[in-house]
Amino acid sequence: MPRRLLRALHGAALALPLLLHCTASLADRCPDWSPARAERELHTLATQIARWDSAYHRDGQSLVADALYDQARARLAQWNRCFPAAARLPDALAAAAGPVAHPLAHTGLDKLDDAAAVEAWIAGQGDLWVQPKVDGVAVSLVYQDGTLVQAISRGDGRHGQDWTANARQIAAIPATLASGRGRLVLQGELYWRLPGHVQAEAGGVGARGRVAGLLARQTLSAEDASRIGLFVWDWPQGPADMHERLDGLRRLGFDSPDYTRAVQHADDIAAWREHWYRQPLPFASDGIVIRHGQRPPAARWQAAPPHWAVAWKYPAEQALAEVRSVEFRIGRRGRITPLLHLQPLQLDDRRIARVSAGSLKRWRQLDIRPGDQVAVRLAGLSIPRLDGVVWQAGERAPLQVPDPARHHPLSCWQAREAGCAGQFHARLVWLSGREGLALDSIGPGTWQTLQDSGQLHGLLDWLTLDEAQLGALPGFGAQRAATVWRNLQAARQRPFARWLRALGLPPSGSARLAEDWRSLATRSEADWLGAGASRRQARQLQAFFAHPEVGALRSRLQSAGVAGF
Repeated sequence: MPRRLLRALHGAALALPLLLHCTASLADRCPDWSPARAERELHTLATQIARWDSAYHRDGQSLVADALYDQARARLAQWNRCFPAAARLPDALAAAAGPVAHPLAHTGLDKLDDAAAVEAWIAGQGDLWVQPKVDGVAVSLVYQDGTLVQAISRGDGRHGQDWTANARQIAAIPATLASGRGRLVLQGELYWRLPGHVQAEAGGVGARGRVAGLLARQTLSAEDASRIGLFVWDWPQGPADMHERLDGLRRLGFDSPDYTRAVQHADDIAAWREHWYRQPLPFASDGIVIRHGQRPPAARWQAAPPHWAVAWKYPAEQALAEVRSVEFRIGRRGRITPLLHLQPLQLDDRRIARVSAGSLKRWRQLDIRPGDQVAVRLAGLSIPRLDGVVWQAGERAPLQVPDPARHHPLSCWQAREAGCAGQFHARLVWLSGREGLALDSIGPGTWQTLQDSGQLHGLLDWLTLDEAQLGALPGFGAQRAATVWRNLQAARQRPFARWLRALGLPPSGSARLAEDWRSLATRSEADWLGAGASRRQARQLQAFFAHPEVGALRSRLQSAGVAGF
């Protein structure tokens, strides 16, 4: 049951309040926009959602993850409330509907946000059941006198596409059932077979979009058909009692009753949700469905979320994030890394306020500006990762982008050089860090204070600072000034090899290093090759020692009495 269809089933008036709370990552705030900009931004988002709807329902292509789609619709609903004069409501119903009427309506599902909401929903009620919310595409199967006569895509819940021809190629859909005479209607999910799939580890892996795309084709190959499974999640006109209904589905040959469990308490529901999230299943799933065994007669069902069933989805794999600003950080060797500052959001148990765009090349390809909406996920040890741009803002803010040609391993030795503050600061942080001189209590904040005070113009100007100068800095005071001064003075005693690394010596590989500056500075490229460096390393090392700014640093250290210089 694709969640995106829920918007169409409700209609605009019912959709908005439900969408507003679909994710805690969406802050309940109104953008500070002029009426003209609000018109542009709402039009941009509504057009994007309409494009997604058309591709999904008409072409069988899932252009955006369901969780991001949900959040995008929630974002549009929020903006509609903020700017009612510019409100836009994409016509998801038109995109979802097909030419074939369902014999019985497909209901959607409301979503519960957390365990407390589950507790409230089941309060005082019995005859409760749970099953995995299979991540596939919903279908009606119609049998007449035991023979499959029609397969209809979910569409808008009332009308869908005729999938009968392709359904006949799928072995998981029985061509005949031992069901006696008359009409029998089943509702279920066609899914991509994923033996041993663990949702918590692998996520959705695009399984839903793959099935939707295959079924939208005119023909279905035997190989693809063999990879599609069927999960029957309801027998609308079956026995009223759930036990009898499940027994009947088993006799008809379906395995979905094996994944339908009776529960009594919220703790039971949470336990099954955790179990199915972390244990192998033969399909992708995006949560669980909680339902009452008893429900109204099928003839009264509506294409809208019912009162007898809800979904409790798994933790979001991705979150929609609004870009507030773009910062271009320059590393000590001149690498430019765009950093996106985000409207803070919660993903799993992490608060995320920024994410790296990786490289300047990738940023340029994506062209990310303030106001754009991007997809973020947690990777590795809960590290935020940028997945891509979901849609771009209607208004493109200009940005000052550093010129990569001006930043390289031998640039920005002086703070006063235009555009060099970032790279110069990175050089200082490296110099005092663990890979450099390993100076205690001297980190990025200390260097920034010294830079802001105008005390540092060159990389080694701190060698001549005294305690009084440090004590006069904002936030220092006598004790901190004494500690910082003592640690800075200790740098003079660091070994020559550490000083080389601290100054930014290029990688030397297996090359043998001498114990004094003169021996290294007089080496030619050929000498470095003979010492064991690669050709690229030899060029970089020779250029490093020949650079005039590096030579000036050597003279400064020589005057300060640092050994080896």
